Amino acid sequence: MRISRYIPILSLFLFLSCNDKNGKNGNNPNDTVLLAEKYEVSFPKLNSKYTSDNKTFVENFYNKHYNPKDFSGGLLVAKNGQIIYENYSGYAYKEKDDKITAEKPIHIASVSKMLTAVCVLKLVDEGKIALDKSVQTYLSTFPHAETSVRMLLNHRSGLRNYAYFTDDKGVWNKKQTLTNQDVLDILATKPIGLESKPGTRFGYCNTNYALLALIIEKVSGKKYAKVMNEMIFEPLGMKNTFVFDDLKKKDEVSQSYKNNYLRLAFEFLDQVYGDKNIYSTPRDLLKFETATYSDAFLSKKMKAEMFKGYSYERKGTRNYGLGVRMLEFETGQTYFFHNGWWHGNTSSLVTLRKENVTIISLSNKYTHKTYQTKKLAAHFGDYPFKFKNEGNGAD
Repeated sequence: MRISRYIPILSLFLFLSCNDKNGKNGNNPNDTVLLAEKYEVSFPKLNSKYTSDNKTFVENFYNKHYNPKDFSGGLLVAKNGQIIYENYSGYAYKEKDDKITAEKPIHIASVSKMLTAVCVLKLVDEGKIALDKSVQTYLSTFPHAETSVRMLLNHRSGLRNYAYFTDDKGVWNKKQTLTNQDVLDILATKPIGLESKPGTRFGYCNTNYALLALIIEKVSGKKYAKVMNEMIFEPLGMKNTFVFDDLKKKDEVSQSYKNNYLRLAFEFLDQVYGDKNIYSTPRDLLKFETATYSDAFLSKKMKAEMFKGYSYERKGTRNYGLGVRMLEFETGQTYFFHNGWWHGNTSSLVTLRKENVTIISLSNKYTHKTYQTKKLAAHFGDYPFKFKNEGNGAD
């Protein structure tokens, strides 16, 4: 495949705004913007007044809630694929005086699940994976015949988290690096058991996405990192995004820190991917999120499967689609997002589908500030959040 024909032109329009100053909602219906030649997305351009007013609002929000002198990471807010505001501060690798910039990849933690899910759904579009087939169809040694691919994607598999069952006596020697294949082998050979019967309830579990990465490898005959490059990163021009799958290269990537800049060591779980271990930037993630509006990138059928809830056994607003969290309000509004937390890395990607607004926050120095994205969402849409006494929202 020649990559050159898929080079995106998103960068040509990210900072553009039209000169119509009369638009009340920021839109000029006569203008469109494109993501890429292959993945065209038609969005109105933002007028200068809308951009200026909202840039000021978000900048004030950033200065109030993030404290640039202390925050290590990036915040980006966009509408219609066009950046309204972005800011970067702190260090990717403090000991090397390597500062975070718009081009510096940092660990996006569980936001990686969104990208893994889209890769799986694209393979479903290609007829290589079937959502309701047993996981055993693709991973023959997997021990639970009733567990489907869809159950891995929406966390209804009932599986235990590999980060926990590797703590069980006799299961794993923590002096050895754990791999995705090891996770499968443990499930196949050890009496790990289930948290619940497959398909009966939601249970967020990193094991699901470690197995999905193996399924991607099985049906493609290629490593997960290569498939992600070929199907997502390269076609979308995500030049600063990659899968970290080799602990021998741990000194070559951005580090993670406690909130006092004490560097956190890599450990035996840090080579498992699919659930985590994608490094990226807010700008690259904007390209990915914008592409999800394109029917050429992901079919309408797969988007419908992705952005709907699957868990209604308990009352409440919280739900999960295929690789995306959501809050379903009685007002009819649905808030789509995914948060992440791994070591000192925290992340949040918000995709307001009704308003075409994207909010991305990444940090590599432990903080709950990353999850302030929810407060920004309430500015751009009618989301009835109650912020008092809320949790940190981490995964």
